[in-house]
Amino acid sequence: MTNPKELRKATLAARDALPAGDRRDKSAAIAETVLARPEIAASDHIFLYVSFRSEVETGDLLRRLLASGKKISVPFTHVKEKYLDAIPISDPDRQLVSGYQNIPEPSPEARKTITPPQDIQAILLPGSVFDLRGGRFGYGGGFYDRFVASVPQAWRIGLAFDAQVVPQAPLQPHDELLDLVITESRVIVGHRREAMGKK
Repeated sequence: MTNPKELRKATLAARDALPAGDRRDKSAAIAETVLARPEIAASDHIFLYVSFRSEVETGDLLRRLLASGKKISVPFTHVKEKYLDAIPISDPDRQLVSGYQNIPEPSPEARKTITPPQDIQAILLPGSVFDLRGGRFGYGGGFYDRFVASVPQAWRIGLAFDAQVVPQAPLQPHDELLDLVITESRVIVGHRREAMGKK
């Protein structure tokens, strides 16, 4: 399938079709792999998306990273301006509220503090489609592509179910490559750093 829009639609339908129990179990397996990765162990400050609908679930992972002493920031979406801010949180039960499209986001009080991009060492991000090069499609808004481009030093790690991975997605010039894609069964090493070395 070479049409990005159709590929995104079909892959999201496959993700939505996963039973809730399967998503929970697969998300738990992904979290275990994330927590064991050396890139995460070496990162003091991690940017982590807050899961919504059928995305790989991150609630338990968020709490475990905080409990391990990591600093955590989560996204706040500026919808009209089309960009993300990284907001530090330490108490998700108190600091996350329902926001844009009912996605959990930092409360107005939490948003008074913004994490400087240079403080982030790893970014854990969602997406619709991933491929074996570390290619990623988001949801069509470009929010994460712009965000990761502003944090070039950070590890870029996509969290996905196997059902979201294709051999090669028809990437566009603005689609940013990832360093790793972690699924319930494998870790895909992306081509980003190799590509950076060729520039």
